[in-house]
Amino acid sequence: MIVITGATGALNGATVHALLRRVPAHEIAVAVRDVARAARLAELGIEVRRADYADPASLPAAFAGAEQLLLVSASDPAADAVALHRNAVDAAVRAGVGRVLYTSHQGAAPSSPFAPARDHARTEQLLADSGLAWTALRNGFYAHSLAFLAGPWRETGRIPVPADGPVSWTARQDVAEAAAAVLASRAAYDGAVTLTAGAAPTFAEVAEVASELAGRPVEAVVVDAEAWVAAQVAGGQPEFRARFTLGIYEAARAGFFAGTDPLLGELLGREPRTVRHALMPAG
Repeated sequence: MIVITGATGALNGATVHALLRRVPAHEIAVAVRDVARAARLAELGIEVRRADYADPASLPAAFAGAEQLLLVSASDPAADAVALHRNAVDAAVRAGVGRVLYTSHQGAAPSSPFAPARDHARTEQLLADSGLAWTALRNGFYAHSLAFLAGPWRETGRIPVPADGPVSWTARQDVAEAAAAVLASRAAYDGAVTLTAGAAPTFAEVAEVASELAGRPVEAVVVDAEAWVAAQVAGGQPEFRARFTLGIYEAARAGFFAGTDPLLGELLGREPRTVRHALMPAG
């Protein structure tokens, strides 16, 4: 049995649908906070179980019988993600899970300026200390984030950033398909594995692609970090969220998102999507 958490969300929801192309529905169970939201998965023959990382008592039964368990990382920046992940890992131990796969992030490190990367590093250590077989899927930075981070570049011709550095912008759909391939293969990918697009462009290079798509110049402009935060707050962002986002740029400048790895393409059997795909209009 393969048990997948967070299956009503975008990432692991896409993983479930990709996995259905590889294994029968009766070999899959989903563990979700709101079982009503998983009704469409139940209609496909997938077992639906209730699980909430914040409710440890709900977890052992949700994880029971799992040869493989895919844990999605907590996404609320205001939550204690590591404590929630600890609940899940402890429950996996109690349930006797065969292998835990965890949706980590490229650049997971205690020293990263990007707060979730520090949480991912601590969670990977929890897994390493658990005695379980484990795999951390270190996904490249999700390329759909560019829609927010790059701003209205088509209208302004500018991409203002508080720092610049290389980022292996990676399509969420690609890493979802890769996770399904890993689960279906039942191969032992031990420890941390990196799933990224084939290149890691800077924002200046992203702007070059944007220029080609727009048919007119688009430039990335590095602005003062505090001025950037102030502009975000003036635009309606809470300051804590603006500073959370600032950590992305600072981590990029420090090189935490710079590496690329061929594994994603190997698992997909094709080249991963690129920044160009992310910047093109939907449809």
